[in-house]
Amino acid sequence: MIKVVRGNPTPEELAAALAVVRARAAAASAVSSGAPMPPEQWSDPGRIARTGPPQPGPRAWARTYWPV
Repeated sequence: MIKVVRGNPTPEELAAALAVVRARAAAASAVSSGAPMPPEQWSDPGRIARTGPPQPGPRAWARTYWPV
């Protein structure tokens, strides 16, 4: 449910906001559904950064390389 807490948006503004929310939800469900990742995204630094910074540990050195 979406609730407007401030302002008076027009129907067009609400439709635009809903379209963004639905697109983000669809993208999130596609990622979590286990769809295979295209090879060009395998070395994307943004994919690694989504998981947070590497934690210290015996193999932490292996997670410090950011492919270009």
